[in-house]
Amino acid sequence: MKKIIRFGVSIEEDLLAAFDRYIQKGGYQNRSEAIRDIIRKEFVDEEWEKGATVAGCILLVYDHHKRDLLSKIMDIQHDYFESIISTQHIHMDHHNCLEIIVVKGRAEVVRKTYGLLKSLKGVKYSSLSRASTGEKI
Repeated sequence: MKKIIRFGVSIEEDLLAAFDRYIQKGGYQNRSEAIRDIIRKEFVDEEWEKGATVAGCILLVYDHHKRDLLSKIMDIQHDYFESIISTQHIHMDHHNCLEIIVVKGRAEVVRKTYGLLKSLKGVKYSSLSRASTGEKI
């Protein structure tokens, strides 16, 4: 385990009260855990902005009855297979499916893949959960 270093932080009372509510709502055991998460998130955001090798998940909710939608989703996945680690297809009900696409690659390629998938006609909801490969944080 890496060495833990203590340091002090000066903060306005109102901001600290808001932070403590955030900690409680988030289920953190202490302020240190929350601060570490916030710092890591900033570094993950920086990796994405700098175009580093990143990881994440693309979520799609779509109507599987929409004509040619499944083949278009598959075509994009095959075109960007180098960035796609895994997919999971879930039948939500008779009409709606959830596709979870785990990605790893250059940030710009992952963003392009997401952009192509989310803009398909018949996709009802999409999101990109940005993560790190863990190499730099």
